[in-house]
Amino acid sequence: MTEFLQQVIIGLRIGSVYALIALGYTMVYGIIRLINFAHGEFIMVGGYTLFFMIPVLMGFGLPAWTSVFAAIIICAAVGVLAELLAYRPVRKKGNRMTALITAIGVSLILQNLAQAIPFIGPNPKAITQDIFQSGRIDLFGVNTNWTSIFTIIIAAFVMVGLQLFIHKTKIGRAMRAVSENKAASTLMGINVNRTIVITFIIGAGLAAVGALMYCAQYRAVMTTMGSMLGLKAFVAAVLGGIGLIPGAMLGGMLIGLIEALVTAYISSSLANALVFVVLILVLLVKPAGIMGRNVGEKV
Repeated sequence: MTEFLQQVIIGLRIGSVYALIALGYTMVYGIIRLINFAHGEFIMVGGYTLFFMIPVLMGFGLPAWTSVFAAIIICAAVGVLAELLAYRPVRKKGNRMTALITAIGVSLILQNLAQAIPFIGPNPKAITQDIFQSGRIDLFGVNTNWTSIFTIIIAAFVMVGLQLFIHKTKIGRAMRAVSENKAASTLMGINVNRTIVITFIIGAGLAAVGALMYCAQYRAVMTTMGSMLGLKAFVAAVLGGIGLIPGAMLGGMLIGLIEALVTAYISSSLANALVFVVLILVLLVKPAGIMGRNVGEKV
């Protein structure tokens, strides 16, 4: 039983990282119906910002985790540039397919640009500092570390805060209005382009927080780190119901639990494959995801 609880905590920990990243996917998709495949590279940008900023901030006597604020700023800037230079022109003149291809192009550009920068390069870089408080804690008879606990708590806190932001603030209501009908939102005086930019800022900021949680646990960054993380977070968002904040959280946790349990009790080489098998099975039963609703499309 103790071993099982140990794997559950591990699954919730990595699932929390997937959930944080999936929330960024959900934010963008919920507003402009764009699957932003460059979101994984926002995580990579956040990871490298952490790598370079942690020693600097610790040199000033600040804790390592405060580097996340610099990562949020840099990731938000990259997200805004991607929206202004790539997605907005395509959104005006193209369709969903061209937007999707553009997102894949932006992903490849960011990844290869990072590899071409001399002080980054293609080789992994290790983070040697403790991002959170080191040490172990006994939880329900299971020995775990503080990083795992902080990761799960922060993911839950971000989900609740984001849900309240979307439903209780003026900007959140504007986002929901743009999601429903852009033309009607414009007639109601909502600045659609500004609302979309704010959405990208929030989504990219969530990628930075996800990068912090990932680096705190695995202590390494590389230019390709966002590829699999982004793909699994996308799976989590679809599994839970893409466009739904609680769905992204649920999907992330389920993916993390499946990975941990399959790795522990079946085979680590099958963990990724079974994640996608579960996704297919769920979508066969509920195409809109676990928490999604099937809505007929108007023609």
